[in-house]
Amino acid sequence: MTAIHCCHFSKLSTDVQTVFKKDNMFSPKEHPSRMEFVILMAFMVSVFAMSTDVMLPAMALIADDLGVTDVNRVQLVVSIMFAGFAVGQLFAGPLSDGFGRKPVIYAGYFIFIIGCIISMLADDLTTMLVARFLQGLGVAAPRTVTTSLIRDRFAGRGMAQIMSMVMAVFILVPMLAPAIGQAVIQFLPWRYCFGLLLLMAVTATFWFALRQPETLPADARSELSPTSLAKAALDVLGRRIVVGYTVALGLVFGVFVSYLGAAQQIFQDALGTGLMFPLYFGLASIAIGASSVLNSMLVMQLGMRRLTILALLNLVVTSAVFFWVFWMNFGGRPPILLFMCWQMLAFSSVGILFGNLNALAMEPVGHIAGMGSAIIGSLSTLVALPFAYVIGQMFNDTVLPLVGGFSLLGLAALITAASTALATDRQ
Repeated sequence: MTAIHCCHFSKLSTDVQTVFKKDNMFSPKEHPSRMEFVILMAFMVSVFAMSTDVMLPAMALIADDLGVTDVNRVQLVVSIMFAGFAVGQLFAGPLSDGFGRKPVIYAGYFIFIIGCIISMLADDLTTMLVARFLQGLGVAAPRTVTTSLIRDRFAGRGMAQIMSMVMAVFILVPMLAPAIGQAVIQFLPWRYCFGLLLLMAVTATFWFALRQPETLPADARSELSPTSLAKAALDVLGRRIVVGYTVALGLVFGVFVSYLGAAQQIFQDALGTGLMFPLYFGLASIAIGASSVLNSMLVMQLGMRRLTILALLNLVVTSAVFFWVFWMNFGGRPPILLFMCWQMLAFSSVGILFGNLNALAMEPVGHIAGMGSAIIGSLSTLVALPFAYVIGQMFNDTVLPLVGGFSLLGLAALITAASTALATDRQ
């Protein structure tokens, strides 16, 4: 039976690949300019960022409307999307290696749009969580495959430079998303936040279809069979540099996801910012965008590993010092300006780490970029989610769990990245 199933799988894979080998006839012949390419890639992944941030000001309204009594449980509206995202990446990457980048991105946006429609109609938390899982499952394709698409065109420090430029544009969305969400709920029901996401996904799909050629030629695509997939997965997971930097990325990502889930409670409940929450949230995001731009300028001279270690050291030391100050002097509820000082310093490291750690992990697997991107993205998310959940559920009307989490997970990431770099040097 197993042999028959494998035979059928291989035949189906071959038939589908034959169809998609003709997809270049629907693609433009020339690549967009470098600047348009960066903006297009940033906009495509920004649908993912918007889907995590736009509803943050509406979290209390969502909890009330869906009958959620435990305020901390509503954080699942954010974290469950990342669970779908982790699962989606495992499929999106390998499928893009077999069928090409463009068809997989189209399919992902379609699933994401279905999830948005269900979210707009949800009348209980369970339905909302299912819809959010679908959104994460769908958006995993454009978010993951764009990394492979960039890797198709660039490598090494050049890829890190492009990734940093994409992150710099991409970060404008988290800066603006809560303010946009706040504006939506001021005039319309919170469900229209998901209507906005639907509109963005449709726009991204058409822009991508009309302007971006396929970057993976038909003759360079992988055979999709259980044996070939297993071989590619073992190739990725068998490289210590990939696993090491992926785990480090997951540790940093974990505490950042916990921040996203608890942001509304931290700013509005613990720090009392009220309707100014989107402004402070956006200001904190500036540090990530600015450091991403700085990284794109420095990485060619200093290298990814050196910048990564320096950024992690800054994250650990800054968070530890401010944790002590917040605990000893303010009982965990510091003045908003002092809290923003910590955020600007700590988040400047985050902007450097996301681009460099991802590029470091991807560097050895350019020959199977789709599978590499899938495993790196999925594994880092799976590492992140348990830490994000624990830190989020520890919210106690103070900022201490968050700041302490940044310091401790930053230290774990520093040890992981440093040991990976040393082991690589010995090889």
